Amino acid sequence: MKFQVIFTFDPEYQGYVAEVPALPGCLSQGKTLDEAVANIRDAIRGYLYVEEINKSV
Repeated sequence: MKFQVIFTFDPEYQGYVAEVPALPGCLSQGKTLDEAVANIRDAIRGYLYVEEINKSV
């Protein structure tokens, strides 16, 4: 599955914020772009896992 991710540099945080528009509330961040990419991938996996659990309840 592929999702669009929007990366924004936050000067106050001095790092990147990542948001997945198709998954409301799915956000992450990282001091480097590589770190933000890894973190948002993990956040997406967690988001989808929780959605799947909620469907079976």
